Amino acid sequence: MTTKITFASLILALLAGSASAQQAPRTSTVAPQDKTQSSPRLNPVAERADRLSNHMVRDLHLNNYQATKLRAINADKVAKMAAIERKNAGNQKLIDEECNGVCKERDKELMAVLSNDQYSSYFGSRATYYRYDKDYASQSASILLTNSVQNPSPARANDATISPTPERPTNRPAGNLGRNAR
Repeated sequence: MTTKITFASLILALLAGSASAQQAPRTSTVAPQDKTQSSPRLNPVAERADRLSNHMVRDLHLNNYQATKLRAINADKVAKMAAIERKNAGNQKLIDEECNGVCKERDKELMAVLSNDQYSSYFGSRATYYRYDKDYASQSASILLTNSVQNPSPARANDATISPTPERPTNRPAGNLGRNAR
């Protein structure tokens, strides 16, 4: 009976040892960021404009030239709308009025880029595109806030991030080993 217990404890000890040996060594908690790509978390306006542009390109069946022009127009107009939303936060009526003015600017610019069929399709779906963008903006604002709280971005120039410190051993030498030890 005791040999079975000893054998079982020996196997458990070997399994526990091999499991801890297979764990990857801890690497540095500072992860370098790719500075060539803009982070969606740091630039939600660009992500919002790209999402709207992708949706419009699919719906309107645009060619590459038209898609490039549309992306530039949407990047400009979404940036203006985001600035309006930040400036007039809390006053939805004023936000809607000013954003409608920006949408009319976009309409004029798109008239020069789209064919007649594409523009008539766009004009009929303007309210849908506007709602699509507004829904994403309100949804992404709460997602970005949650994400920024859970994963804070570096606030310093050296890209250091805040992370838990590694655990230190709890065993300490017994006795007085300080300066006054005799």
